[in-house]
Amino acid sequence: MFTFTPLLGAQAASSAAQSILELDGGIKVLVDVGWDERFDVETLKALEEVIPSLSIVLLTHPTIDHLGAFAHLCKHVPQFKSIPVYATSPVISLGRTLLQDLYASSSQASTIIPETSLAEATFLSNGAQIGAPSILLQPPTSEEIAGYFSLVNPLKYSQPTQPIASPFSPSLDGLTITAYSAAHTLGGTIWHIQHGLESIVYAVDWNQAKENTLSGAAWLGGSGGGAEILEPLRRPTALVCSSKGIERPHVTGGRKKRDDRLLEATERAVNAGGTVLIPTDSSARMLELAYILEQFWRRKTAANDDVYKNAKIHLASRTAGSTLRFARSMVEWMDDGLVRDMEAANDAQKGQRGGEERTDQTPFDFKHIKLIERAARLEKVLSANRPGVILASDTSLEWGFAADALQKLCSDPKNLVILTEEPAIASGSTAHPSLSHSLWQIYCKSVKNAASPTAQVIASDTALTARLASTLPLATDELPIYQQYLARLRQVQSTTQGQTSTLLATAETGDDDGASSASSSSSEDDDEQQGRALNVTATLQQNKRKVNLTDADLGINILLRKKGVYDYDVRGKRGREKMFPFAIKRGRGDDYGEVIRLEEYRRAEERDEEAAAAEEKEREGKREERGVGEKRKWDEPSKKGEKAKRARGTDRGLTSSTRGMDNGDVETAEGSDSEEEGPEEEQAVGPRKIVYEELRLECKLGITHVDFSALHERRDYQMLIPLIRPRKLIITGGTEREVMSLAEDCRTLLGEEDGEGKGRIVYTPKMGETVDVSVDTNAWSVKLSRDLVKKLAWQSVKGLGVVAVTARLAIRSKDSGETQEDADEQKRKKIKMGKTDAGSGDKTEEFVATESEPVLDIMPTTTSLGSTKVTQPIHVGDLRLADLRKLMQASGHVAEFRGEGTLLIDGTVIVRKTAGGRIQVEGCAFMGAGRYDPTLSFVDVRRKIYEGLAVVAGG
Repeated sequence: MFTFTPLLGAQAASSAAQSILELDGGIKVLVDVGWDERFDVETLKALEEVIPSLSIVLLTHPTIDHLGAFAHLCKHVPQFKSIPVYATSPVISLGRTLLQDLYASSSQASTIIPETSLAEATFLSNGAQIGAPSILLQPPTSEEIAGYFSLVNPLKYSQPTQPIASPFSPSLDGLTITAYSAAHTLGGTIWHIQHGLESIVYAVDWNQAKENTLSGAAWLGGSGGGAEILEPLRRPTALVCSSKGIERPHVTGGRKKRDDRLLEATERAVNAGGTVLIPTDSSARMLELAYILEQFWRRKTAANDDVYKNAKIHLASRTAGSTLRFARSMVEWMDDGLVRDMEAANDAQKGQRGGEERTDQTPFDFKHIKLIERAARLEKVLSANRPGVILASDTSLEWGFAADALQKLCSDPKNLVILTEEPAIASGSTAHPSLSHSLWQIYCKSVKNAASPTAQVIASDTALTARLASTLPLATDELPIYQQYLARLRQVQSTTQGQTSTLLATAETGDDDGASSASSSSSEDDDEQQGRALNVTATLQQNKRKVNLTDADLGINILLRKKGVYDYDVRGKRGREKMFPFAIKRGRGDDYGEVIRLEEYRRAEERDEEAAAAEEKEREGKREERGVGEKRKWDEPSKKGEKAKRARGTDRGLTSSTRGMDNGDVETAEGSDSEEEGPEEEQAVGPRKIVYEELRLECKLGITHVDFSALHERRDYQMLIPLIRPRKLIITGGTEREVMSLAEDCRTLLGEEDGEGKGRIVYTPKMGETVDVSVDTNAWSVKLSRDLVKKLAWQSVKGLGVVAVTARLAIRSKDSGETQEDADEQKRKKIKMGKTDAGSGDKTEEFVATESEPVLDIMPTTTSLGSTKVTQPIHVGDLRLADLRKLMQASGHVAEFRGEGTLLIDGTVIVRKTAGGRIQVEGCAFMGAGRYDPTLSFVDVRRKIYEGLAVVAGG
């Protein structure tokens, strides 16, 4: 059984992706936890309802559309952290920097508490609407986001994995997941899910064309692949694909033409003294754009072009340094040609240096790209009014440095904004259109009247309305609403089942240890953390000390949190309210174990000497500079506080192995001190609300569009669908027009006679609609008699037992014994227990009408041989020609490839493998020069082929 339910993105303008795949046995797989630019918590309600029944979660791309809600779910939704999550290593690393940039840049990403939840918490008896402020949930910190992604299980491409089930999931025996390259982003994934007879390929947002940094999707084997679909992806029982962007016109000339259009538009604006703004995501597609611009700048500066020596490229993102650092360590995930060029360049440099030891260069060691990770630095770059290029997050222009840059650049006609993707419309009819969508509409209206569809348009005297979001502390009359909301959630929490309540008690008291948040991502306490992220846990953790809670709100925790209180009335209390609380002091640790505190191992005389010296210097008004390994007191300020804060930046959530920063990554002001840029922006603490302010922008800058979305096109589907030949095809993602257009093409390609009934192949479900796309084969579940089981010779094929049988089908009652032996054994047991059939005979007569089931038994001996049909032996398996070549060479034969898919052995035997997987062996009657009979080669080849296959014999 296999059912598919799209939760978001199906036949909708929103690009967010969430899908539920339910397999036989109640196994539920969630693929992607995407969000859109509104970050509306109401759109996650359908997902929250199914989380308690999920088995595993799979992530496909490090973009907002595919994992934007991951941190929110880990922090605010029950049980989500206890579900195993699987993704490739680049998706984990880049997804982490993406969400850290998101929550550091956008206050709206914290999500607004729904008015219905506030109304329930305030217990309004008159049913009147409260003037509910837009109170925000507590956002996850950078450290928490790093901890969430440390729980994700990393995978490599083509690595079959048997996942671990969640605590509330049925067994996952027989389930195998395998990741293949999707090439849309670094580490982007096409998932192959195998369970029993179901072979499911989940492929959304993939790119078949080769790019500068990424190879094409792995349908044909990736870079340098053949003309056949990979065996695991061929002929699946169900193929899930997306129709997003298939209406885009095909760009003649491919990747080179696309890159030339981007560079030509950039060159015109820079030569005119303007600034080019390219809004993009902060982790995935930004790498491709940065690489192209870096190579272009190197060519220009090598030609002694003075304009480009003075112009700069800026990468503006709060986690730009982390993103590049991760990209440098993941070169093996990129295009093979790029890796070879990098290795050749490093070898040439080593030869010139005469073997001098030096760190190898990677494609992302930029010379002309400077990083901007602070708003003050961006303000200074924009105020300089120099020509250049700014790559900034995000594509929606609603948050990030791209929104700030647009406000400064929109009034100058010399400036240019390049839209690299067609903006998606956020879900909800009342959604405020984003700035990128407004610019896209201006571009589309103007380009219709232009002579060329790729022309650059000028938004002359066009007014745009920007919606600026900011946060404020709660007012005096709003704070009780928030407190009642917390108390309501606390009350719901205290009545939940035992284990969850105990875990929350640990969570509420655990924050007394100042190091608990820093070590929350350690692997040794992953098990303690699982199942603990209830709706109120994170809120209570960070707001207990920031909100003046009453004694009633503190509950049993008053014994720990309030001084001088030693008694608590437990009469009428239930659950943990009757148990004395206990605060667990967790030790601080890292990847290498528990942190060693050096002061605990000092001798007594050393401590006395240090204490005496410290007291003497303190009396003199001096502070001793702490040595390596020593810690400051809580009340002792750091002498390098501000400088250390700036050095850390947004890397507070990174592990120790990735904290180091290259000196050339972050640009400093030329001839000025870094203190001129102002202090680091402090994160707001305590309960806050969001307020919006509309800003009118006079837009006069140029607008153009160069498609860098790197998504599949209609021609890709027209080429691959006949080769993949899926039994069922599910189309999700994209607008209703795109879905129906692709569905019509696929029905023609797959030869679907009608769109309904048994002949249906293509399915187009809407959001929330469940479709049953199980394997359409004649399969029944039957029982095997014991006599038949004893005679079966099972063959193991891909983890499954296969056997061909010739047996007799009978119908038996479920309550009856299988054989006479079972009946006799039951009688013997009854005699031993002192029971007789006579005493219970009358009672069993009442239950004659029982359910029956099919049973396979051995053929009766009286059956004539002529009436039985002997099954021919079946060869099952997949023998690769490369493996056969090694086997023949090991046996003393000469085996070599001649052409694609052809293996020549001893010059007399040819072995071919067809597209359908069949192996053809052809022998030649040529007699060798007296060595041996060439027919022996044919016999040896056939024997080796049979040995590599499982023979399912009939009988």
